[in-house]
Amino acid sequence: MIVAAASPALAQDAEAEGGEILVTARRSSERLIDVPASVSVITAETLAATGTFRSQELLQLTPGVTIVSGTAEAGDTQINIRGLNGARDAESSVALVVDGILKTNTAQLNQVQGTLRQVEVLKGPQGALYGRNAAAGAIVMTTLKPGDVLEGAVRANYGELGTAQAFAHIAGPLSDGIGFVLSANYQTTDGFWRNEFLNNAKVVDDQENYGIDGRIVAKLGDATTLDVKARHAYLSGASINFNASFHLPNFAAVNPAFYENVNDRQFRYYSNIRPTNTQSTWEASARLEHDFGGGTLSAWALFSDVDQSLTADGTSADFARYTFPGATPTSVAVSNQCFATTAALTGYPLAAPTFIGQTPVPFIFDPVTGSTFGAYSPTTCDGTQLQVRKQQDISAEVRYASRNDGPVNWSLGLYYLNIDRETGVSLGADLGQGVLPTLYNAPGSANPTSQLFNDRFRTDVYAAFGNVDWKPTEQLTLGAALRYDIERRRAQNLVPFVTDPITGGPINPGQQGGPIPPAASTFRQLQPKLTLTFKPNDDTALFANWGVGFKAGGFNNQGSAAIVDNAFNDGVTPGTINAGVLINDQYRLERSSAFEAGIKGSLFDGRVTYDLAGYYTQVRDMQFFEFFVGGFGLLRVVSNIDRVDLWGGELNLTAKIVEGWTIFGSGNVTGSEIKRNASRPDTVGNKSPYTADYTLNLGTQVSVPLNDSLKANLRADYRLTGPTWFHSVQNQEKPTLFSGLLPISALQLPGFVGNARYDVTRRDAFGIVNLRAGIEGKNWTATVFANNLFDKLWLNEVIPAIEFGGSFISPGQRRVIGAELGFRF
Repeated sequence: MIVAAASPALAQDAEAEGGEILVTARRSSERLIDVPASVSVITAETLAATGTFRSQELLQLTPGVTIVSGTAEAGDTQINIRGLNGARDAESSVALVVDGILKTNTAQLNQVQGTLRQVEVLKGPQGALYGRNAAAGAIVMTTLKPGDVLEGAVRANYGELGTAQAFAHIAGPLSDGIGFVLSANYQTTDGFWRNEFLNNAKVVDDQENYGIDGRIVAKLGDATTLDVKARHAYLSGASINFNASFHLPNFAAVNPAFYENVNDRQFRYYSNIRPTNTQSTWEASARLEHDFGGGTLSAWALFSDVDQSLTADGTSADFARYTFPGATPTSVAVSNQCFATTAALTGYPLAAPTFIGQTPVPFIFDPVTGSTFGAYSPTTCDGTQLQVRKQQDISAEVRYASRNDGPVNWSLGLYYLNIDRETGVSLGADLGQGVLPTLYNAPGSANPTSQLFNDRFRTDVYAAFGNVDWKPTEQLTLGAALRYDIERRRAQNLVPFVTDPITGGPINPGQQGGPIPPAASTFRQLQPKLTLTFKPNDDTALFANWGVGFKAGGFNNQGSAAIVDNAFNDGVTPGTINAGVLINDQYRLERSSAFEAGIKGSLFDGRVTYDLAGYYTQVRDMQFFEFFVGGFGLLRVVSNIDRVDLWGGELNLTAKIVEGWTIFGSGNVTGSEIKRNASRPDTVGNKSPYTADYTLNLGTQVSVPLNDSLKANLRADYRLTGPTWFHSVQNQEKPTLFSGLLPISALQLPGFVGNARYDVTRRDAFGIVNLRAGIEGKNWTATVFANNLFDKLWLNEVIPAIEFGGSFISPGQRRVIGAELGFRF
């Protein structure tokens, strides 16, 4: 598939004979028209024309693909392709392949991957060809290789919100047969949003990061090539860029803001805790190729180490976790701190319907002097949170592929991966002394821990794969690929067997019966893929493919099921509800079966290219992220939706009007339906979460000479993203914690008064315009740009917390207007 943003007319450095784009969509170089699948290609010239360099910007050029990135933390990236989404805290559904090497950490999906030369976005299951976690598709990136002469480039820009970026590289020969590439990148922004409580400081969405990439390519003889790469990246900035919104229609008579449409949110930030986020990445790889004449043997190995953590305010003030003193000195100190900050901040102007009364007691128990805080309040009553994720990966692959010049071409290979991952979510008491960077802090410390999830997850993956393509005639090509994966996963709980100094219970609810024992499970899956291409002429190709996608199951933080059962599924103890939501400490593997058929080609001597495809996917046990909030604190888990059906179509058109002027357009429509969902049975018939109803890309690119040495360049892109639900619960009314508390509160209202209705949680359609214009000389460029030209306020993500009675909402990137200078030699 050729998206409008990647017209063949703009692909000078990716052209084959006859001016056609070359891709590696099937792990060997071939013409785009010969690939029996939807492939969106973003060439080097398009990368330069749009100024894109990370997945977040690249995927906005691609129909049928949406991305949520950086809402909670920098490494938190979820890509949705045609209705299949990568659930937060599970594995990604989209493989990232850079220079032939499969990356294995989802945190790297939105990192700068060196000096890009081409990006291919493959849609539909790609596991049989590209391996692990490619159920929805694959992002295949090609970066700069050294040439025979010394070359380099630098570009830097500056714009609104204190936003600055700089990129530089130098490449060339070191000696005969050995070349190098060294590149660096730097980005910083003050962010748009301000924290009102912290003196209007820009500490809500600020960020600073840098990366250094090195590459050496050596010819070890006429037939052997060694490619060695190393990379380091570091990021620091803010985290948890969310506001909380209530969806309690029966409270709306008191204040309409209790029943808020997420699209109407007027974002405000006033947390007393400055949120932080750090991410450190170290990576090294080596890839060896040897040409035997009849085929090529390739082997690579990768080491990756990514450590990330975040600190932020908590969410528990409205459920009085830190309000009432218990029997311990820590509990008394925390309660006194909560009362003192509430008294000092009484009347502080919070966003409606929240308010700070004279006491931190929830208003349903104290209607006269009580409070309604919402999450992330300026008081200490909501505690603190610390989240960490440390992951080391070692992976390797060996593959032998025949020469791609006969009627039958084939390949065979083996793959191994080891993952060692530690995750932790710690809820701490806020004593006004900030957040300590350790997961467990004893009673009497400055930030005593009152809830802790901490686990080590180890994974070993073994896989064998192969494929064969047969071309019985010049017009017809048949292909088959097969991969078999075995994933063994183990979970070890690291939470100390100690008492929560606030509630007096275990610090992890899963420890009610003693320490949590280790757990282990093995997941196996066969992934076949069949393809067909028929070319009635050189300018037209009909194609069809079918394949199976697979994501292994895994483990939530151990003790998650106990929290959900105790907090939401009791229904007997006064003040509780019977939510009937099913969460397990182990979630199931996800399988998908996907079919696609289409036609692509060119007209009028290649001046117009087109691509039309239809698809249908059935997903079993779709992995889905859920967020729970209550008096216990906060909880992140992965559940399963038993069956989801997806279907839709895409159309892409590109036209070269005259020399130097191209227009393009692409669109996608995706339909979806939840067919079965044991976790939440009443959601059957709803749409697939995180799936936009449609996307539309329109734009133009102009490059015209002004004289013999100057060119004028213009690039305009419009992206329309359709309405999107973010949860399986959509138009339903559900009981909340308020439903359980109201009958025993001072108000003594019926439980149904506290029910929430989630018909107001769908993100509206939104359109973004990006514009770039500049002058280009023989070795320099000067450009002005506007990202989100009309400063459209849009929602990046909506996370409904169903039993809480509201959603956590994150805004999208605001307008940045700036200028850029570039120089190359």
